[in-house]
Amino acid sequence: MAPAIAFPRNDGEDARDLALSWSGQISLTQRILLVNLLALALLAGGFFYLDSYRSRIVDSRIEQATREARLVAEAIGASNPDGRVALVRRLARDTGARLRLLGPGGVTLDSRALGVRNFTLQDPDREGWDQRIARFLDGAIDTVVSAQRPPLYRDRTDPAGWPEVVAARTGRVAATVWRAPDRTPVITAAAPLPGGEVVMTANNARGITRTVRIERYRLGVVLLGVTIFSVLLSLFLARTIVRPLRRLARAAVRVRRGRAREVVVPRLPSRRDELGMLARALSDMSLALRARIDATESFAADVTHELKNPLASLRSAVDGLGRVSDPALQAQLIAIVRDDVMRLDRLITDISDASRLDAQLSRAQFEPVDLAALLDALVMQREERGIERDIRLDLIEEGAAMLVPGEGARLERVFENLIDNALSFSPDGGIVTILLHADDGERIVAVEDEGPGVPADKRETIFHRFHSIRPEGEAFGRHSGLGLAIARTIVDGHGGQITVEHRADGRTGARFVVRLPAAAPMTEDA
Repeated sequence: MAPAIAFPRNDGEDARDLALSWSGQISLTQRILLVNLLALALLAGGFFYLDSYRSRIVDSRIEQATREARLVAEAIGASNPDGRVALVRRLARDTGARLRLLGPGGVTLDSRALGVRNFTLQDPDREGWDQRIARFLDGAIDTVVSAQRPPLYRDRTDPAGWPEVVAARTGRVAATVWRAPDRTPVITAAAPLPGGEVVMTANNARGITRTVRIERYRLGVVLLGVTIFSVLLSLFLARTIVRPLRRLARAAVRVRRGRAREVVVPRLPSRRDELGMLARALSDMSLALRARIDATESFAADVTHELKNPLASLRSAVDGLGRVSDPALQAQLIAIVRDDVMRLDRLITDISDASRLDAQLSRAQFEPVDLAALLDALVMQREERGIERDIRLDLIEEGAAMLVPGEGARLERVFENLIDNALSFSPDGGIVTILLHADDGERIVAVEDEGPGVPADKRETIFHRFHSIRPEGEAFGRHSGLGLAIARTIVDGHGGQITVEHRADGRTGARFVVRLPAAAPMTEDA
């Protein structure tokens, strides 16, 4: 039994530290999955970045379209009117845009009419399923990120229908973003020409949509791969953490229901992590609980057996008192009753002490105890009360600073029991020697008597409860058989050891040796 040292309780603080509010209602498997999915949600935020990335590309293309419209207007304005048609055709091929010259009455020149059909709009109904899925994802993501939808592009013959043309009439270069039927952006720009005309460019910027979709596809593949890995990782963690915890919890429930003897708590010997430590600790705890239950059941059976003998004798004596009229026999029966009552009182007192020892030692607060002073006082009390049969107590102390951590009253009970035991077995006029010395961090107390000694096969059983070897000639019932058992329990509770052996000098008698750990040296501050 480990030393029982009491510390200030901080259960409330520990409970507050380990308390979980709403998350305590969620299973550990779900929490593991949620934590991993939280990282995925952060990764999914990349789709918001793609929307801003697309916006930056569109803004860059608007600036490019504005510059191209200005350069085209300057080139057309500086060209010979007779060569304007060829110039428009060549500029349309070079810029990849549809060029139109707009006068006050409408379109005066169109690159499409000149045979340059580089501006075409795709019909969504004629595209494949992959493009339809792509457009659906475009719309879904735009809805999620609350992206602003440009107006639908429709070809107009009226110059007043184009806002950038209206702006160009005032001498400014302007551009507008439209949305084609297949959701690709269409960028139109207009710049003024001499004579009140306006040049207008139109470009279907499918490259923007293609670039964004490629990046989104890559991000989606990464997100899918990470999602699968995260789910598998969550399942792995749940398997390696949650399943063992559930096994341990089921075993603990069965122990709580009183099935400790048939429950085998898994020890998980292959695991060297905290779960393995927990499993082995719970297994050891269940074994200790099982041993404690067995000890309690055995103790209860022994108590019942030990109480029956004096009760039977007491019942017989009481029954005899009612039938006997001889005063001498009545006095003899009353003496038997008195002895049995004293025997019961002594037995019940020892049983009460033995049953409370473990609980009391677990709550004890140990302090430095001077063994020399304790033994001096104990021997002095014995001598003052008088020792029967002319037996002498001899205390021999070797060294100083005989301090041990413990509870003085309990340690006094140990040595009192050992001295009582030695006095019981000592012959008339014998000597009981008490030796006290220090050895390698221990304080050792040996109690020697000159009695018959303890046989080798009885040196362990004499410490069992209700096991008693009576001295020759001693009346039955003088001892409860609990004195040495109580002494061992107290010594074990102080982290020490008690044994019995032959005397070292070769003489007859028993030698009880108590070894206790030494206390740390006291400082002036302490």
